[in-house]
Amino acid sequence: MPQTQPAKRLINQREACARTSLSRTAIWLRVKAKTFPQPVRLGDGSRIAYVEHEIETWIDQQIAHRDEVAA
Repeated sequence: MPQTQPAKRLINQREACARTSLSRTAIWLRVKAKTFPQPVRLGDGSRIAYVEHEIETWIDQQIAHRDEVAA
């Protein structure tokens, strides 16, 4: 059975903060350190968004890391 790709949906900075429980500054520091999904620049580049699936994958990785450390 063919695999389907996740729907490509962008979420704004506020939604990324809400989903991860991180502040804008904390997200930006992780983006700079390449430990968080890179944003997509919208329009003239002053607005950014994140790929929803990449944020969800990052959250899953954080949970998996927690479980590895606890084991």
